[in-house]
Amino acid sequence: MDTSPCMENDAFLREYASPAAIKKYSRATAGCGISYLLDHDYKEIYLEAFRLLPAETRQRGIRILEFGCGAGMNLLHLVSLLSREGINVTGAVGTDFSPVLIETAKREAKSCLPEGDLRKLEFHVAKSESIMSDLSASAGIESSSLEDSFHFVLGVNTIRYCHAAKKEMDNAHEIFNLLAPGGVCVVIDMNNRFPLFRSELRNRIRWKKKPQCYIPSLEEYTEPFVKAGFEVLRSEHFCWVPHSAGELMTGLSSRMSPVLNTIARSRAMRSLVVSRKPEAVA
Repeated sequence: MDTSPCMENDAFLREYASPAAIKKYSRATAGCGISYLLDHDYKEIYLEAFRLLPAETRQRGIRILEFGCGAGMNLLHLVSLLSREGINVTGAVGTDFSPVLIETAKREAKSCLPEGDLRKLEFHVAKSESIMSDLSASAGIESSSLEDSFHFVLGVNTIRYCHAAKKEMDNAHEIFNLLAPGGVCVVIDMNNRFPLFRSELRNRIRWKKKPQCYIPSLEEYTEPFVKAGFEVLRSEHFCWVPHSAGELMTGLSSRMSPVLNTIARSRAMRSLVVSRKPEAVA
């Protein structure tokens, strides 16, 4: 079977343009698990990352970029959260390689954000390994104006695709160039040591296997940021609540999380890397 990167990319594009993908990555239909995480585990990570930013940056206002934003659920929630926390967001941009999901994100934003927050938000089609040039073309601005223009960059459940395409260094360099000195990047993705991902289990019993994206190790997630010149602040496993969990599973897994973290943290569902661009870049 031909599993070349080109064919895999085509398969993933079809997958992320499907009605199932729109349902999975849209705020109203994504499920209890991701809603819980956005209000708890992910919220704590984001707020801690914002506290790492220089004080003058927080005072002037923060610009945010989420790459691989899907239908925008994570970014929309984050903008609302920061508004409630009194953190000044001057601009937020979401990018994704799927035009269908970007159009869905634009509709979602109009339905759930007040006008003041909506004016600060943009969604554009851009690949994670070429964010700057793709965003420049989509927004109709010079790519040089995007350099050092964001203070917080995040990617959730998306950076593994860069590793699968062997373009993880391209992605890390793009993030480094987009971030202002002192800016922080947070990436969250699947942990290759967690044995029970639903998609993997289903694929084992299929006669005709669906293409599955390569899942890197925590060390593989971390290495590109080190090589690109970032200061890595956190590199760890966390999270026991599945994104797609229903109410019962969400409640059970959240209550079990402290115990599971104590006895088997390296087997948790997610890998986390938090890194910062040095304030004085040589």
